[in-house]
Amino acid sequence: MVNNKKNKKESILDFLYKAGGDTISGVRISEMTGISRVAVWKHINALKKDGIPIHSRPNGYALSDPEDLLLPFCFDPPFRDKITHFPEVETTMDTAKALARKGASHLSCVVAEHQTKGRGRLNREWISSKGGLWFTLVLRPLLPPHLVYIYTFAASLSLSRILNKLFNLDISVKWPNDLLLGGQKLAGMLSEMETQGDMVQFLIIGIGINANNSPVNKEFNAVSLKNILKKKVSRKQILTAFLSEFQDKIQDINCPDIIDQWKEQTSTIGRQVRIETFDKIYEGKAVDVDETGALIIEDDHKKLKKIIYGDCFHA
Repeated sequence: MVNNKKNKKESILDFLYKAGGDTISGVRISEMTGISRVAVWKHINALKKDGIPIHSRPNGYALSDPEDLLLPFCFDPPFRDKITHFPEVETTMDTAKALARKGASHLSCVVAEHQTKGRGRLNREWISSKGGLWFTLVLRPLLPPHLVYIYTFAASLSLSRILNKLFNLDISVKWPNDLLLGGQKLAGMLSEMETQGDMVQFLIIGIGINANNSPVNKEFNAVSLKNILKKKVSRKQILTAFLSEFQDKIQDINCPDIIDQWKEQTSTIGRQVRIETFDKIYEGKAVDVDETGALIIEDDHKKLKKIIYGDCFHA
């Protein structure tokens, strides 16, 4: 059965989006949708409750910031059919995982305005307030599990490059997959996979970018693009540019090439670091990232240690 109520809401939102921020009267929306002005008012209120920034004015309704919307119809093909948007979820990772198990296609993207239980590496809490860009990609690489690490390196490399290009910044990558701006955390990534036999069934990569939010004190040493640039940025522009760059990057993915490019973008190599795992802490100087994506550190006794996972902190 067709959900007519949902279709009317989407139609109203589509009209407002195409108006580009201009005001459309309730009478005009009523005429275009074939519903009463009272019904229009109810749908507008429902959209507001979903977090859509609609202004009610004496002469009608308008979107306050149409270029910041992350709804599927706001994107051009091929990404329009890949995006699933939610006003709020516990985590986009769990939502994407459920969709992947139901057959979500390669490069599907789950986006949410707010996460109530966002998480980072080692199950640390990730504060995901409104205004940030919180999304998870579903990938279906034809690879054995030990090679999927390259997709997260490709993702952090792609994201750092497009943000630097869009906003003329100097963003670096921190092992394994954080993005730093002036030494402060701008974005983080988390990946999980499920296997079938000897091959990956799907890989999900969760990405959190401090875009138009203001990170609170619990988000240690974090910064947002809005804080740095002193203005709001278009999350739609960021997501579109990233998806395009990342899709190109993984078209014919080459592990050594990605690692070499990533090392040119990193601020970790050459730094004193502390690596925290679930049960150990390692300290030393980061001297390299090898072809498997592992961090090589040198301790005070000049001994080399290969670290394959953990949270990295620059000294």
